[in-house]
Amino acid sequence: MPKSYAIRVEGRLSDDGREALCELRIVDLPPQTLLYGEVIDEAHLHGIIAQLRALGVTVVSVHPAE
Repeated sequence: MPKSYAIRVEGRLSDDGREALCELRIVDLPPQTLLYGEVIDEAHLHGIIAQLRALGVTVVSVHPAE
């Protein structure tokens, strides 16, 4: 069952990053960015985090969202 997550990262995502993560809602909250959306399972969550790392983005926090 999908669960909503909030992922906070340092800085602003590049256009490539925004395109790669288009399934998530992206909100700029300078100096950070908040990504929010449904995650299917733990493997999906780890895939999102791996994408962020591949883009050179620093993940600040990952929390289930209400």
